[in-house]
Amino acid sequence: MIEKVVIANRGEIALRIQRACRALGIRTVALYSTADREAKYVKLADESVCIGPPRATDSYLNIPAVISAAEVTDAQAIHPGYGFLSENADFAERVEQSGFIFIGPRAETIRLMGDKISAIKAMKKASVPCVPGSDGPVTGNDKEVHRMAAQIGYPVLIKAAAGGGGKGMRVVHTEAALHNAVALTKSEAKAAFGNDTVYMEKYLDNPRHIEFQVLADTHGHAIHLGERDCSMQRRHQKVVEECPAPGLPEKLRHKIGERCAEACRKISYRGAGTFEFLYQNGEFYFIEMNTRVQVEHPVTEMVTGVDIVREQLRIAAGEKLQYRQKDIQWRGHAVECRINAEDPRTFVPSPGRIDAWHPPGGPGIRVDSHVYDNYFVPPYYDSMIAKLIAYGDTREMALARMRIALSEMIVGGIKTNISLHQDIMNDAAFIKGGVNIHYLQKKLGL
Repeated sequence: MIEKVVIANRGEIALRIQRACRALGIRTVALYSTADREAKYVKLADESVCIGPPRATDSYLNIPAVISAAEVTDAQAIHPGYGFLSENADFAERVEQSGFIFIGPRAETIRLMGDKISAIKAMKKASVPCVPGSDGPVTGNDKEVHRMAAQIGYPVLIKAAAGGGGKGMRVVHTEAALHNAVALTKSEAKAAFGNDTVYMEKYLDNPRHIEFQVLADTHGHAIHLGERDCSMQRRHQKVVEECPAPGLPEKLRHKIGERCAEACRKISYRGAGTFEFLYQNGEFYFIEMNTRVQVEHPVTEMVTGVDIVREQLRIAAGEKLQYRQKDIQWRGHAVECRINAEDPRTFVPSPGRIDAWHPPGGPGIRVDSHVYDNYFVPPYYDSMIAKLIAYGDTREMALARMRIALSEMIVGGIKTNISLHQDIMNDAAFIKGGVNIHYLQKKLGL
């Protein structure tokens, strides 16, 4: 087993990784910016290294600083968490060239799946269902672009090949709007990702967002841990996630899950990953793969009993998966609410000092958070301060426990989106299950 790990992240995921390491007897090195000097995980780590000032580009995204910290602390491996450098293939490559273990996929795999066009091609080879589309980059030939759109059928979606987080996407409803849409998306993609390659696919007007969790080792074994429904979104950002997806037939879960596991075997995937799909009219359509641990991984852990971060560490150490597919059982239901430091109506971030902190408890309640009483929420990073997870034998029980937990949760001194989550948990359509990705936007009038 690895003896010492550098945690190249911050917030709740840094604490989550630290806990998994400590359970395995692995020593930890916390990296932090000057804004995070007083963070809980920094105090609890075996060692800590300041890697720069508050701005992420000068600290958490500073590749030489991260690798230098691993060198000076004699660490063996680096865990990138999610966000920041977690899906940066150049970083993964630099880590391993410097003699350290990257706790995640190989650099070439990150590149393959990070480019939407090459990812779709790889998935088609593995018989993973994909959205009908251009099967390659959209070129500057107007006639060919119009022919392609007509063949796919309007509305179509123009997407950046290197995109993510809802950026670099534009829906086109008519032929007249196509030329400008392609030009604008290419320009946005160049500015946001340094790559103006775009592709085209059919726009699905009423889909759910369902993703499959996978684990794969370096010995050719791969399994899936079932699906999560992440359809409750605002501007392509997930707000609530749950496992399993309401109303999904068990046969379909196993069919798509096994195709995802087989795809991992074919591309020699390593570690934890997530296949994201749009699901409409009983059909799945692959959209992308996230080559890292997901924010919402706890709901899968609650339902399957598998510690996903622990498995990441074991796989990185070269060990075989300790599970086979037949070992995975789905019991009960779990729901996660992302608690953000933001105005619940305008969604403007609300950094500042937390002067009261009372996380909820009780049967089936889990709170993943780095926050404590008198903690200062810095203005430089993502506004998420906690993940509240409720588990129950049934979905109804999980939702009931979540309502109680939200009513008990106290965060003073800043604004949070707790009231938004309370509204969602009491929404008739959400309680019924199976809302589409546009539902929350329409509900909020955005």
